[in-house]
Amino acid sequence: MNRNITLLLFVFTSITTFAQAPQKLSSVEIYEQVQKLNFLGKVLYVAAHPDDENTKLITYFSNYYHAQTAYLSLTRGDGGQNLIGTELREKLGAIRTQELLAARRIDGGEQFFTRANDFGFSKEPNETFAIWNKNEVLEDVVQVIETFQPDIIINRFNHSTPGTTHGHHTASAMLSLEAYDLVKYKPKRIFFNTSWWFYGSQEAFDAADKSKLLAINSNVYYPLKGKSNNEIAALSRSQHKCQGFGTIGSRGDETEYLELLKGDLPINTNLFEGIDTTWNRIKGGNEIGTILNEIEKNFNFENPSVHIPNLIKAYDLIQKLEDSHWKSIKSKQIIKILEACSGLFMEAVADTETTTKDSPFNINIEVINRSQSNAKLISVKALALPTALKNIALKNNEKISFQFKNVQVGEVVDYSNLFWLKEQKTEGMYQVSDKSIRILPEVVVNFPVVFTIEMEGKTIEFVKNICYKFNNPDDGETYAPFTVLPAVTTKIEPEVIIFNGTQSKEITVTIKAHKPNAKGTLSIIIPTDWKVSPKEIPFEITTKNEEKKYTFTLYPTKPEIATTLKANVQIENTILDQELVNIQYPHIPKQTILVPSESKLVKLDIETKGKNIGYIMGAGDEVHKNLENLGFKVSTIHPSEITETNIKQFDAVILGIRAFNVVDELKYKNKILFDYVNNGGNLIVQYNTANNLTTKEIAPFELKLSNERVTDENAKVTFLAPNHKVLNQPNKITEKDFLGWVQEQGLYYPNKWSAEFIPIIASNDEGETPKHGGLLIAKYGKGNYIYTGLSFFRELPEGVCGAYRLLANMIALE
Repeated sequence: MNRNITLLLFVFTSITTFAQAPQKLSSVEIYEQVQKLNFLGKVLYVAAHPDDENTKLITYFSNYYHAQTAYLSLTRGDGGQNLIGTELREKLGAIRTQELLAARRIDGGEQFFTRANDFGFSKEPNETFAIWNKNEVLEDVVQVIETFQPDIIINRFNHSTPGTTHGHHTASAMLSLEAYDLVKYKPKRIFFNTSWWFYGSQEAFDAADKSKLLAINSNVYYPLKGKSNNEIAALSRSQHKCQGFGTIGSRGDETEYLELLKGDLPINTNLFEGIDTTWNRIKGGNEIGTILNEIEKNFNFENPSVHIPNLIKAYDLIQKLEDSHWKSIKSKQIIKILEACSGLFMEAVADTETTTKDSPFNINIEVINRSQSNAKLISVKALALPTALKNIALKNNEKISFQFKNVQVGEVVDYSNLFWLKEQKTEGMYQVSDKSIRILPEVVVNFPVVFTIEMEGKTIEFVKNICYKFNNPDDGETYAPFTVLPAVTTKIEPEVIIFNGTQSKEITVTIKAHKPNAKGTLSIIIPTDWKVSPKEIPFEITTKNEEKKYTFTLYPTKPEIATTLKANVQIENTILDQELVNIQYPHIPKQTILVPSESKLVKLDIETKGKNIGYIMGAGDEVHKNLENLGFKVSTIHPSEITETNIKQFDAVILGIRAFNVVDELKYKNKILFDYVNNGGNLIVQYNTANNLTTKEIAPFELKLSNERVTDENAKVTFLAPNHKVLNQPNKITEKDFLGWVQEQGLYYPNKWSAEFIPIIASNDEGETPKHGGLLIAKYGKGNYIYTGLSFFRELPEGVCGAYRLLANMIALE
């Protein structure tokens, strides 16, 4: 019997995540996979961030043409804001990466990235390239094109209009064109996905020369899905939940415009004109196409398993192809179809969600063939264990179950972490030494279990990763990633420790054990001239997942300092110094991140006035927690609690970032806040965006928001009202207080306000006029209304001394 063994590696696929429930395709979905198998054409869409992509076009190419369609996002969106939680920077990048993968699962696309770090807003591409390593990002774009080999590239942004949009946007288009000129594999054509937005108005767009534009009616209807193209695209775009991009689907004709940049313009609306997208494209493909076209033409929706014999024939011919690129792609696609047509289900479930390198666990194996196809389970191999030989016929709907007992992953396995966070990054770049994974969205945790199955006389190896599943009382069967963790992890609390003067302060370190009977010593690393008591603490934790808290007393010295406090655990000869961060939201798989176990340590001389602060949460920040470090008593105010009686107790009321965008009750509770000011209260409103305000009345006087911002965190600050109390009492604010800021000085400044407002400071990015809207104060009745676009939500968690001093003065205003 002729046997051909092929290993199907799911480890690096961009559309399968390790915490997802396994795919179980319906007959319609199998048929759509056959259509995709029969189309040999590719499209690459290029932009800068998660949520930049046009999901309408990605959906269109993936589902109308059945083309392999991918989105290259140069960054993971680390520099954005978060509307669903408090995660920022790398943690936000983890969320946005998964939101992109969730979007691609809906629209049918795939996902790529570069190593570029979203360091925050930039105003033009030269500023972007000054922080990114342009050559490395370009190298990654080239790698994506060479790896994916698209026939068509579509840029989201205009390469020729720098300064008119985010610098990252323009940079993505420029790098796409530069890479096009460098790659060995040349795409047929490259477009810019233009629209009226890039022309400033619909009228200007209507009057523009469209001779180089291709107009596409993308909003077609898919009867097999029961949805229009843009209904699917809206579901895809709505996965960008942390950015608040929920979108309503639409029906009826809608036009997308593509401007040709390189290559030839198709005569009609077929983007693949002049490109052979049939199996005739590759040597030896004709016979494969004949077989698969017949399956597509006569697909049996009631019993897809009848196609398995012919699918095996096609599979056998694919293994003989000389073109390794298409051979690899089509092998993966057809094996997925074979698995689905046979109703074949293979799973390896650990009996624990987490383990350590030397902890034993069990793996429960399940295999079942739910069709009349001739199938046999030859063997199963888990990790480095000996192969379990079975040679069991897989009869229709008869389950095979067994267990690998007392398994250990071993020392060679890395701890579970996001691959781009394992090495030291720079402001502009992540460092990933392994070139093979640089452009991927994630690397599925590599705990392979290989199922060797004989189907219709052919032997195929299916690789599944070990997973964990449990019964959630609310959701039923729930999957989670199987992870490998250190013996213990630690967390220092609070995350920012403020010392005012030389008074000592207690800090808490929580140790969590990830194996039974964890025993060692805990210590913290402090500045050389500080003192700590005790110097180390022995610990013993008997139960896995148990947490214990330990207290140290820190004694600071007089000089101001901003540094880092670290926690170390020593177990025998091993030092463990990582904190476990779990990110969990319903719309994405659980994310496990290991970060250095650190806390910001800040010694500063600061005076405060007013102790009782009310905080109305906005889109998600931790300013209120950071204020507690200064000795303020901070009470979180629920919108329903915004009443005249409740808030009059507070010395100041602070609104979290984007509160007027996300707290719907403020459209009628705003008057209560203004009355609070009128009666002598101090109201501090942090930044909002001009779009999607719950009310235009965000202040008791005229105040108009804009997109103005100062992206240079080191921009020189000028004091416009040097004698104002906010710059002098109780702390003298100087230019030194604006040193050491991070990411951006401020954002979404007002650009128009009434005469009652006093602008306090001015600053600007290089080459621009000064912006006066960063800090505005208006006297209203007996109190003060303060509006600020300064990025306190970024500065306080980073322990920026000047930000604390300035905010303390704002709270102290009378």
